[in-house]
Amino acid sequence: MQRIIRTLAIVVAVALGIVAWNGFYVIPEGYQAVITQFGRPVGRPVADAGLKLKVPFIQDVTYFDKKIQVWDGDPNQIPTRDKTYIFLDVTARWRIADALKFMQAVGNTTRAQSALDDIIDGTVRDMVNKNDLVEIIRSSDWSPETMSKSNRTGTNEKVKMGRDRITALIHETASRITPQYGIELVDVMFKRVNYIEKVRLKVYERMISERKRIAAEKRSLGEGRKAEILGRVNKELKEIMSTANRKAKEIRGRADASASRIYADAYSRDVEFYDFMKSLEAYDSAIKGNASLVINSDKGFYRYLKDYRPGKR
Repeated sequence: MQRIIRTLAIVVAVALGIVAWNGFYVIPEGYQAVITQFGRPVGRPVADAGLKLKVPFIQDVTYFDKKIQVWDGDPNQIPTRDKTYIFLDVTARWRIADALKFMQAVGNTTRAQSALDDIIDGTVRDMVNKNDLVEIIRSSDWSPETMSKSNRTGTNEKVKMGRDRITALIHETASRITPQYGIELVDVMFKRVNYIEKVRLKVYERMISERKRIAAEKRSLGEGRKAEILGRVNKELKEIMSTANRKAKEIRGRADASASRIYADAYSRDVEFYDFMKSLEAYDSAIKGNASLVINSDKGFYRYLKDYRPGKR
């Protein structure tokens, strides 16, 4: 009898141990849990880590991760408002904000990723369709004035919103939908924007055209600068030549005046000798080589030869 009682006691102790063991559960750090009873959630989610208590065998525990998770969409070909097709690769970060809603709406991360595919891809497509290409590829703070001159490509169109503002609007719009799935959308980012082949060729043509325009502008500025320098040089050269000519004329004038004074002084000292020397110079100039001069000897041109007598001074 005692043996039977001992056996029953052991069985009861083991059963109580199993019940007690099943009545406790542990929530690891970084996780949250939802208690279900016969498949239906009971109470609010448990978010604090540690040892917890539940009804043994009747209630079950479903764990959900609290850390931020990454969503990566497939690159899609999307047309912009100006009918330009681009390949857009988008990524986002999200986390489970309400484990109970998450469990009721999607149940697991795989279905959550599928729901985010529909939400984010649809929002991105709508936003890209409403904006021009330049709004997608330019930053919100971009402008032709602040753009680096060494990296000027494309056109100088002004940006109204820009890529940063558009991604913020996508995040804002999608964040209004995700809470119904118990999901908090942390952020949305454009991971890569690429052109289709046809558009890429057009972009290259625009880049080449822009470079040619910049080169022509630089050449024009260089020609203008060259003309300005040459004009200044010619002006300075004319000023130098004018000053030199003026000084040369002044020097020649002073020299002529000095020569005239010397001639006048010499003439006044011996007028007859001066006339004689001038007549000789005239003879030398008038009769050269085989030239002959027939003139009346009564004329004054030969008067010094006519009046010449040997020994006469």
